[in-house]
Amino acid sequence: MVDGPVLLLVDAANVVGSRPDGWWRDRADAAARLVARLSALPRHALRDGRSVGDVLVVLEGAARAGVPEGRDGDVDVRHAPGSGDDLLAELAGPGVLLVTADRELRSRAQARGADVAGPRWLWELLDG
Repeated sequence: MVDGPVLLLVDAANVVGSRPDGWWRDRADAAARLVARLSALPRHALRDGRSVGDVLVVLEGAARAGVPEGRDGDVDVRHAPGSGDDLLAELAGPGVLLVTADRELRSRAQARGADVAGPRWLWELLDG
């Protein structure tokens, strides 16, 4: 674990897909809602004493239509050209907290020195 602010790296497809709220009817809108909720997090302290420095969300597939690539408020958005897992793994490393439940991606990120949390953790943080 790295002390100080962390880069919160979000596997949007995995996080959105963890709640059965009808996201499948409009993946683009679901991505936009998640990014809007994440905009408040850079000022948020984490339970382990660290804080969120930057937030980076990776969108793939139809979700890319919901938020343009680039900065959206306090959140950076990247569009994966295919599966988001390869891009997420590439971005993982020391000082990164990846949010995903994907076991293979978790292993890849941890091998690169990233910390990992599950979608439930993020939703609890967002729901306050």
